[in-house]
Amino acid sequence: MMKRMSLLVLSVVALTACGEKAQTLGTKNDATAFSGATNSFVAPGWTAGDKTSWEQHLRTRGQYGMNDHSRAP
Repeated sequence: MMKRMSLLVLSVVALTACGEKAQTLGTKNDATAFSGATNSFVAPGWTAGDKTSWEQHLRTRGQYGMNDHSRAP
């Protein structure tokens, strides 16, 4: 009887360890990336909320500022 009880307790503990809670963050509505900040840390020439300006700055940054292959050694 004691072996059955310990086996039952062990199986219940093992099964509860396998359970996983949902990992949802809720209903947070994030802003779009090009909405951006309106402070002094934004790149010059970029206006917050302008998607084409945002894409142009990303393209320029990818070609000149952050591309290690185009830099001189």
